[in-house]
Amino acid sequence: MADQHPLTQHVQRLVQRVRAVDTRRPLVWDLLVTGFFVTAAIVDYGSGGWRTIAHNTDVPDWLVFHLSLGLTVPLLWRRRHPLAVLAVMLAFGTVNSATGAMLQAALVQLIVLFNIALRLPLRRLGWAGAMMLVPLVVGTVRYPRGSWDQQIVPQVWAYAIVALLGIAVRSRQDYTAALVERARQLEVERDQQAQLAAAAERTRIAREMHDIIGHNLSVITGLADGGKYAAAKSPEHAAQALDAIGSTSRQALAELRRLLDVLREDTPGAADLTPQPALADLDRLIDGVRAAGLPVRSTVRGRLDGLPQGQQLTVYRVVQEALTNTLKHGGPQVTATVEVSYDDEDGVAVTVTDTGVGAPAPPSGTGRGLTGMRERTSLYAGTLEAGPLPAPQGGWRVHLQLPRPKESTR
Repeated sequence: MADQHPLTQHVQRLVQRVRAVDTRRPLVWDLLVTGFFVTAAIVDYGSGGWRTIAHNTDVPDWLVFHLSLGLTVPLLWRRRHPLAVLAVMLAFGTVNSATGAMLQAALVQLIVLFNIALRLPLRRLGWAGAMMLVPLVVGTVRYPRGSWDQQIVPQVWAYAIVALLGIAVRSRQDYTAALVERARQLEVERDQQAQLAAAAERTRIAREMHDIIGHNLSVITGLADGGKYAAAKSPEHAAQALDAIGSTSRQALAELRRLLDVLREDTPGAADLTPQPALADLDRLIDGVRAAGLPVRSTVRGRLDGLPQGQQLTVYRVVQEALTNTLKHGGPQVTATVEVSYDDEDGVAVTVTDTGVGAPAPPSGTGRGLTGMRERTSLYAGTLEAGPLPAPQGGWRVHLQLPRPKESTR
């Protein structure tokens, strides 16, 4: 609005104030408008000004007085009953035309016509226009002045212009209301999208915390058990286990703090840009599990460095969760095998097997490990199979299959 003329801005502010009064106190506004036109009609009657344009100046004063009121007082109910108000005004207007008084108060019916065009269907607007022709035709027939088109056509044009103005204002209001409703819907959709994004982020963070804490605590538990047995026979090995426990604990704390910092909105400084684990970190993961006392044999085939970061993280977390479950539930003398392969046709395949007793079924409402693996897999349209191996071999098997990334099809 900075480039608008000052007069335009002043008029717009004035119109907005009038609309605000009309919206807050419609009855007060209607009383003011009606009182203005009633006063003007009474002044016209009292001063005798109506005789300057009357076709018949001998109309009784009492009739002129009642015609003045009948043409203006019904204006008070123009919002609730516009057609009824127009019918009453036209009745008085017909008498006004038939007697030749030709009171200017009859022009107030144009305000009612505007309200009909603004609020009622177009079919009723047509009926209103036809009704308004009655006093016009009566006056023309009763007191002919010149040709018919000189008396009727200008009035009809005035009716048409007022009706079109009402339709234009109505269209503008409908358009504004549609924009407001659209803006409201967009706000609702924005809030819903924000809630969905927040829920997805909470799920992601919960999955990451489960993977990080669950794996590292399992490694620490294994190291602590091994250190307890080694303490009596080989203090050196016990010290090595304690060192590994300290290193694993610090690593888990660092990753946990990084996740918690993401949740804090008032964290000063730049965000932690530490990358997520990738396949290059798989050897370090397996070495940590071995240090916890689980023998692991690993095999990697194919070039995995070209995989997208998301798929590498999925493979890493699935291997991590599978080995964590083996540490938790595998039992004594358990061993594990990790096989990772990639080719251009089948994509990425990961198989983790162990020789343990297998993971027991978690209680209802718990056990997010397998759920987290399936959620990660579904992000890349992959498949995940997890279950016990058949007897007599026994053990547990987790198999992940991710399709070839789209970039490799180019």
